[in-house]
Amino acid sequence: MKSAVAFLLQSIVVGLAAAFLVVLIRPDLLPVSRSPQPTPVLSYADAVDISSPAVVNVYTKRLVQDGAQPSARTRFRVSTNFASAVIIDPDGYLVTNYHVVADAAEIRVQLSDGRIAEPETIGVDRETDLALLKVDLDSLPVVPLGSSAAVRIGDVVLAIGNPYGLSKSVTQGIVSATGRGLLDLVTFENFIQTDAAINAGNSGGALVNARGELVGINTAVLAQDAGTEGIGFAIPVDLVRGVVEQLKLNGRVIRGWMGLVPDDLTSAELAALELDGELGILLLSVHENGPAAQAGLKRGDIILSMNGEPILSRRQALLISASKDPGDAVEIVAMRNGERFAVTVIAGERPETL
Repeated sequence: MKSAVAFLLQSIVVGLAAAFLVVLIRPDLLPVSRSPQPTPVLSYADAVDISSPAVVNVYTKRLVQDGAQPSARTRFRVSTNFASAVIIDPDGYLVTNYHVVADAAEIRVQLSDGRIAEPETIGVDRETDLALLKVDLDSLPVVPLGSSAAVRIGDVVLAIGNPYGLSKSVTQGIVSATGRGLLDLVTFENFIQTDAAINAGNSGGALVNARGELVGINTAVLAQDAGTEGIGFAIPVDLVRGVVEQLKLNGRVIRGWMGLVPDDLTSAELAALELDGELGILLLSVHENGPAAQAGLKRGDIILSMNGEPILSRRQALLISASKDPGDAVEIVAMRNGERFAVTVIAGERPETL
């Protein structure tokens, strides 16, 4: 009995000694007590820090007529409005909306560091609702430019601006849609739709992605009523780039023009014409002596393609036309009285007023 107890005690001592040696040599074999990991805090503060210094407050003054009809006793009052602009170039170039500066008697901008300046208007483009301003100041913060072509529905975006005079206000949402048109806001519509809150004073401000890159210029909201909210629109930055370059070079945007007045076809019209899917648009009219008329196109013709690209909408046709340089040749396939034919239209320069 005593020998059995002695053997048991000896075994325990040997086992403990062996365990001690193992722990001493390989401590990594010990089980590790893991405490619960904290949930990461989601924040867009870095994106705001990157982009918001380049968003400036815009203050404009206009003379507004009191009363509906002018008369010998017509009175005018000064209307002050709040808006926003974005510094896109260290040389002092700012982008805002055309409607922000249109007919303004005075324009002033205030930077995030408190500096105030009266900008020069370099050029405006009412057909995209964009304006290019310039300030003569040093050490300007500049927003990094992103790519609106890379924007996807569901991407997180931030709207930064000066709503109701509340400077550096930030709202957050997602991209609800891209390529929005048919809103009758401007001639060439290709908006980013977002549910980030855009209020009065946000016009001309920045729509940025989660990395703080500019993807659009906030422009408008859908008319508000009791059942409408969270539908705002921004001009995509890829369009802004092209307009800005032309305004820098020419003070205006030079666009191609074919003298077409197109309209979308209804489903019933497409079926009657035996056209596949939604292919084709209707020519409501052509401008007299314009490029299309000179090429032989007539009112009532159906345009099926331009330079080999199937035409599905009025907006698409206008954008293709405007993207051409004066003098460019555009191959058009059309249909008249059920017969297909091809013509070559030589694009002219789009008139400033149509």
